[in-house]
Amino acid sequence: MIRKNRAISSAWFFLLGSINKWRITTLEYKVLLTVFVAVFIAELGDKTQLATMLFAADKEVSKLAVFIGASLALIVASGMGVLAGGIISQYISEKHLHYIAGVGFIGIGIWMLLKA
Repeated sequence: MIRKNRAISSAWFFLLGSINKWRITTLEYKVLLTVFVAVFIAELGDKTQLATMLFAADKEVSKLAVFIGASLALIVASGMGVLAGGIISQYISEKHLHYIAGVGFIGIGIWMLLKA
């Protein structure tokens, strides 16, 4: 149990940094807003949202349970993305990551067009 708690504490420390760094600066608010808007727009009409709507459409299912389950899933998925980004950025420069992401999005777009 102690090891599990230490692992969880280590993960939170890695994600959030030290307590002294919890103060959010104006620049961080801009990043927070940018990330929120980008992810919010990307998720609208996404298959995740459609799946959540299907779960919530069941009249015998608690809407709160669906909301909490979907929210927790998105939090965990986002946390994994932050962890992966933090680890990858130690080995690959930000400029190269932008190129890789751009090529990846273009590749997915071309694949979707060919598939349509």
